[in-house]
Amino acid sequence: MLAGLRTPPGAADMVDRIWPLLEAMYPICRSITGNGVRRTFDLLQDVAPLQRHEVPTGTVAYDWEVPNEWNIRDAYVADQSGRRVIDFRAHSLHVVNYSTPVRTRLSLDALQPRLHSRPDQPDWIPYRTTYYKQDWGFCLRHRDRERLAPGTYEVVIDSELAPGHLTYAECVIQGRSDEQGIVYTHSCHPSLANDNLTGLAASALLAQALRAEKPRLTWRFVFGPGTIGSLVWLSRNEALLPRLRTGLVIGLLGDPGLLTYKRSRRGDTGTDRAAEHVLRAEAGARTEDFEPYGYDERQFCSPGFDLPVGRVTRSANGRYPEYHTSADDLSLIRRDRLADSLRALAELICVLDENRYVHNLSPKGEPRLGKRGLYGSVGGLTPGTFEQAALWVLSMSDGSHDLVEIAARSRIPWAAVLEAASRLEGTGLTRTIGLEEQRQRRGW
Repeated sequence: MLAGLRTPPGAADMVDRIWPLLEAMYPICRSITGNGVRRTFDLLQDVAPLQRHEVPTGTVAYDWEVPNEWNIRDAYVADQSGRRVIDFRAHSLHVVNYSTPVRTRLSLDALQPRLHSRPDQPDWIPYRTTYYKQDWGFCLRHRDRERLAPGTYEVVIDSELAPGHLTYAECVIQGRSDEQGIVYTHSCHPSLANDNLTGLAASALLAQALRAEKPRLTWRFVFGPGTIGSLVWLSRNEALLPRLRTGLVIGLLGDPGLLTYKRSRRGDTGTDRAAEHVLRAEAGARTEDFEPYGYDERQFCSPGFDLPVGRVTRSANGRYPEYHTSADDLSLIRRDRLADSLRALAELICVLDENRYVHNLSPKGEPRLGKRGLYGSVGGLTPGTFEQAALWVLSMSDGSHDLVEIAARSRIPWAAVLEAASRLEGTGLTRTIGLEEQRQRRGW
């Protein structure tokens, strides 16, 4: 599965192919709603087919509701000569995201409380939002802020905040089973490259690659705004959650930091074990415990759902200097790191897709593998890797160990364990345990 992404040349070629997509998406002013999101989906549609969902303003999603839709045409602060000293057209971060419409004239003293800058990073524009409180403001480099002269300034935000829709999109790849896997990435950030154009592009590429395969699980790649998007998706898809076997939240995939997996809330799910297995082969990769702060994994893992969803990033949110500033641009993205992230994610999805619990249908004693063509015909030899893997699968297939656990305990390569499990099932010696039966056995 995903053979083109599982080798370094394949991943590197994919990065080269999507770089124009990253360049096209970067200037767009996205938010949790609005036409910037739709324009972004237009571009992603060229990589993977997307089904879009328009959710009306006021739609309730648990303790939240979809806010008014926000769109912006222009915004600026001009000095007395008419020169734009802060200009949305120069960079979308210059306006506080979701700012209400404004057209006024203010003194510098009156304007200052509406300005946001970073004295510690004077050459970077910060990213600020006001999603759920009607307000407005501008962001600018601190060096530029210090140059503002006393006087009267023209202040214009040509935006619209009105009833509309929240837009999210899905690419669904039907598998051989109706059990589900999900990959969620947020679509709401404006001109920020690592956070999260890399997640959007990676999700589209992985969906495209998976469509050419015949996965075991049915995979859903979901593109939606942070927090409100995942809550809306969950509220509209509760009926399929009992079939959700695994999931990942992905983003921040191209910075120089180490590849990082954040465990699910439970910390011991098949998703967690598979991620640790895959990351073991990645130089310097790390695994972190769950905490109820971060991206949308905290929604999927909230106590009412407690789903087996972890997160894959490089540097996590807030852990690289350029985070949520204009310095998170395309120059921050390292192609080799993005390629490494794609390759690891492809491998992880492969393992998640094939990982399963199995039940030994001939558990009393060791079944005769030789008569089924699963064991060498010459005795007295040490069993080979496949024979060892088959014996381990049979020994551990009591319904309480998945294939990743068997590979870890036996120290036999995953590919051999997977081949053994598939051939044993083909001869009728084992069967796959479905998710519902697995829950009953484990008391979930």
